[in-house]
Amino acid sequence: MINSILKSFMLLAALLLICMVSFTGCISIEAESSIQPLDTNRTTNNTTIYLPPLEFDYSGSIIHDDIERTFITHIGRSYDATKPTPLVFVLHGGGSSAEVMPAFTGFNAIADRDNFIVVYPDGIENHWNDGREPKIYTTHIENTDDTGFISSLIDALATDLNIDMRRIFATGISNGGMMSHRLACELSDRIAAIAPVASSIPTNMADIWDPSRAVSTLMINGTDDPLVPWEGGNIQLDDMSLGNVLSVGSTVEFWITRNGCQGQPEITRLSERNTDDGTSVWVETYPDCTSNTEVILFGIDGGGHTWPGSFQYADELLIGKTSREFDASEIIWQFFKEHPMN
Repeated sequence: MINSILKSFMLLAALLLICMVSFTGCISIEAESSIQPLDTNRTTNNTTIYLPPLEFDYSGSIIHDDIERTFITHIGRSYDATKPTPLVFVLHGGGSSAEVMPAFTGFNAIADRDNFIVVYPDGIENHWNDGREPKIYTTHIENTDDTGFISSLIDALATDLNIDMRRIFATGISNGGMMSHRLACELSDRIAAIAPVASSIPTNMADIWDPSRAVSTLMINGTDDPLVPWEGGNIQLDDMSLGNVLSVGSTVEFWITRNGCQGQPEITRLSERNTDDGTSVWVETYPDCTSNTEVILFGIDGGGHTWPGSFQYADELLIGKTSREFDASEIIWQFFKEHPMN
């Protein structure tokens, strides 16, 4: 009992630490109360859009299903309104928030360098409705339409920004990674590619999700993830079950099947660049897929419930090791660049 309480306290402390670190990041976030709507608000498909005047960094909100949904936007510094620009959604993990993700992933600097727009949306009460059973969090209990929210957010952003509709992507960690899988399945007509980190497909959704087109998928998973098991099964946090997921192999197989991939994978090993992190990495590439899509797995021997290349946000006893063998954000963006919608 004492160990369980201590573990919960340590996890809470880790989440608070992430939140504090996020405020030292490079993004300038306005307080929600200071957001000024445009002179003329727009209502489209029962969605009311509130956006502040265009800036490189801003927070905004939309009303979707009568709920105010918030997000943070970073526009690459070389943005040209006359040219269609890629859009990347970065989804936080369960219990986290949009404010955490710029510092955690470093995507803002990549967006400035390579000119794309990165958006960090907020889940309801810090969680996404990724479809898991049992229904513990509000998003699951009330079956929150997070897919509709992201679709509406695309429309909202496109009213003020020149979005390249062939280059809309989604990534995220844990609960956010599972939501990325959901977006690929339910918004396959809008999402060109996804890159879930430390996540697998919920078991109860595997036979339900049926994307209308092939979606390029990059997965990053650690073999020693203590929360989302490599072999699949129950996601356990202390005495609480947070649902069941497919194994990493079965999740890869899900996308191989949906994308019509043929043949055997190309398997390579990354040269170790950090011999002290306790991890090593192999890459499985399934290149011969429908509509020039690909399925790629970065498997991390010894890796935990972490974002490779980022900071160790909690003790290894809780989340496992963070690999320093590659920068996940750089790999993800490179994958996105190479996989527009065909």
